[in-house]
Amino acid sequence: MRAHSERTPSWSFRVVGERGRKRSSTSYRLGMQQLRGLDQLVSEWRSSGPERARFVPGFDPSGGGAAAKVLVLMESPGPATIRQGEDAISSEDNPGPTASAFKRARIESGLGRNVYLRWNIVPWALGRAPTVTDIDDARPALAQLLDSLPQLRAIVTFGTPALTGVMRYFTLEPRARVVPVLAAPHLSPANATRAGEKHLRAVTALRHASLL
Repeated sequence: MRAHSERTPSWSFRVVGERGRKRSSTSYRLGMQQLRGLDQLVSEWRSSGPERARFVPGFDPSGGGAAAKVLVLMESPGPATIRQGEDAISSEDNPGPTASAFKRARIESGLGRNVYLRWNIVPWALGRAPTVTDIDDARPALAQLLDSLPQLRAIVTFGTPALTGVMRYFTLEPRARVVPVLAAPHLSPANATRAGEKHLRAVTALRHASLL
């Protein structure tokens, strides 16, 4: 499980941040088009907190967006993402060892960056590991996200909370559209699983997902 060492600050977002989106290329422009509907979900989730605005990063415009065939689910936004403030996006380019480890595994697996969408089972920052209550609170957001990915073929989860969230959704929602799920250990250094095994399982899970 990922270790969270910071309290989650109070955030108030008006629009999805742009710092992580300043890549000039055709793929970037196409990515932005694919993100429009997803960005509306982000805005909704940011204002859905019971008492204050929630910290929810944006989606990565270099990812598959609404056309993604593979959904990669982590746990919740971590400290490195939170520190980026209103410019934050959920991206393999984010600072920190977890994102770097994932990027290495993704490249080795052969899964194209424009084929997958990276996200969290709990979209908003918690400042700690998600509980079952947190996961259940976020279930409507997961349902909205899956409904927005019509070409989805597989989900790859990293860490127990992400797997628990997907399985609770699939087994508690009779009308859920079920797709194959592959589970890998969380890639955080805080996870006690051996580094070599974590990397191998991540690569293999992503490779299998890319072939579905």
